[in-house]
Amino acid sequence: MTRIKEDIIRDVMTQVALNRNTARNLVESVLSNIKDTLASGDSVMISGFGEFKVKHKRARIGRNPKTKVAHKISERKVVTFHASKVFRKELN
Repeated sequence: MTRIKEDIIRDVMTQVALNRNTARNLVESVLSNIKDTLASGDSVMISGFGEFKVKHKRARIGRNPKTKVAHKISERKVVTFHASKVFRKELN
């Protein structure tokens, strides 16, 4: 099951006893802060959860596996996530 942002807002609203607008603003603020930090090239470490990092991928030649046609894949930045030891232990 995929959780959407509205599910998170509803959970924050009930767990912290906030109204919907305050919970929405809180969640939006946290997500905005994470996005802005990653956009500036810095990583985000959330203790007990994990770390988000921005990695640079160089340009390369890719190939469509079905047609075997080669095409250039441009360089780009991607966000990676590495779960903390605590989180991995909870998952397993």
